[in-house]
Amino acid sequence: MDLVQIYQCFCDRTRLRILHLLRQSPLCVCHFQEILDEPQVKISKHLAYLRERGMVVAERFQNWMIYSLPKTPAPELEANLKCLQDCVQTDKVFARDLKNLTALKKECCEPRSLESELKLQLPIAKQSGKQKFTRAASPLHFSRG
Repeated sequence: MDLVQIYQCFCDRTRLRILHLLRQSPLCVCHFQEILDEPQVKISKHLAYLRERGMVVAERFQNWMIYSLPKTPAPELEANLKCLQDCVQTDKVFARDLKNLTALKKECCEPRSLESELKLQLPIAKQSGKQKFTRAASPLHFSRG
């Protein structure tokens, strides 16, 4: 992976915030909207920019695109992502993003990997001896019943 390409991706605060969050968990656009408090169009454009340059990958699950870091990132990317993690420790915006992610996990659900999501079904209620399963708006959001 070209270093110049990595640094071009790193030169925007929103893209840095996205990459920082993806170090924690795969997320869909709706998660980014809530955590970053940015419009869907802005987030989608930045995710497309990162995806075109190989910084993130996306998997379609039904109506949603789930974004994550590459399973085996290039050594240059991995080194720079580790540096990003170290550098943002004292930045209030990045700390707030992590706090928002933690709150989202508590309020809504635990963002899951796509592999575990495909296997998971949550029993919500039993009716006439049959279990009823429901799913909320996104594949990583489950209603609590």
